[in-house]
Amino acid sequence: MPGALSHIRVLDLSRVLAGPWAGQIFGDLGAEVIKVERPGSGDDTRHWGPPYVKDGDGNDSREAAYFQSANRNKQSVTLDFTQPEGQRLVRELVQNCDVLLENFKVGGLAAYGLDYATLNAINPRLIYCSITGFGQNGPYAKRAGYDFMIQGLGGLMSLTGKPDGEEGAGPMKVGVALTDILTGLYATVGVLAALNQREQSGLGQHIDVALLDVQVACLANQAMNYLNTGVSPKRLGNAHPNIVPYQDFPSADGDFIIAVGNDGQFRKLCEVAGLPALADDPRFSSNKARVAHRAELTPLLRQATVFKTTAQWVGLLEQAGVPCGPINDLAQVFADPQVLARGLRIDMPNSLGSSTPQVASPLRLSETPVQYRNAPPLLGEHTEQVLSRHLGLSAEQINALRAAGVL
Repeated sequence: MPGALSHIRVLDLSRVLAGPWAGQIFGDLGAEVIKVERPGSGDDTRHWGPPYVKDGDGNDSREAAYFQSANRNKQSVTLDFTQPEGQRLVRELVQNCDVLLENFKVGGLAAYGLDYATLNAINPRLIYCSITGFGQNGPYAKRAGYDFMIQGLGGLMSLTGKPDGEEGAGPMKVGVALTDILTGLYATVGVLAALNQREQSGLGQHIDVALLDVQVACLANQAMNYLNTGVSPKRLGNAHPNIVPYQDFPSADGDFIIAVGNDGQFRKLCEVAGLPALADDPRFSSNKARVAHRAELTPLLRQATVFKTTAQWVGLLEQAGVPCGPINDLAQVFADPQVLARGLRIDMPNSLGSSTPQVASPLRLSETPVQYRNAPPLLGEHTEQVLSRHLGLSAEQINALRAAGVL
């Protein structure tokens, strides 16, 4: 069964995470994704190990696990477009592509004649998506941008971590490169919108996506809290700025989460915890009151939660209809019965004679489901195949290009 985007061809010039994440989504949805990499070294994340994928003998290969997270369902072509012949090959590939993804510094590809204006003249239907740290204009436009620094500059770290005054207080980054991933998602949405608009106009367009823009946009309610008060929100650890109780609590064998979303759930929590009087206490009877008196309420709940295990609390609270859950490490995540039932771990045969573990796409389409066609490729694994099929190059021509250092 063809995928939802099986009629689309994507030329992926991006590296590391944000751009490749978008490219992988297109690949999962059926698009043909051609990943162009530097001869000899390839995408930086190929070398971001350990850990590494195991080969057929159970030994570490040279394929870093990091690279595997964002590059399945792609074909790898090595091509040096700092050379004129490499630039010519990219321009020829562009003629038959629908989408180009790139995350070079602003103006970086213009030096090679691979900027939007040049490629748009070759293929007016091309959708050209540029992913940068700060966007195509503004005082920071020429700067390089990385997830960690954008989490800091864009305000996320000021909201993440233990509150001032507590042991270990201080700003904290999120445990995965979330700004990169969100940027990849926004880039995907932008490209899909442009593809849809092209159905009406017949023309492509340039999409400008910046990590900083995405990070600020995703501050969501915290941004609104500031814009409506003029007061910068502070770190609250795992607590919620607008809902109480909505945080972690200690149990007899660890910690767990209570996520009360309304007054009815709070009353049920108090009943299960053996503290029914708290639900009628005017300090705690409404969410507004609980937010104002969180410093008094939280210790009272903590004194009660330490007497049962996490599993006991989860069982009791779920039965009462109070949102709650454990705090799992990744071994527990992938052993969780719901994760298993949804098939979120898959294993894809690779070219190393082994298999590459993957996290499944969260997209479940009823008529055009995601297909896992190819494990993340070896560097240059498809160079000959792509240049022969799409550009009609002979084996002799490809060998000559390789000898010249273009491939």
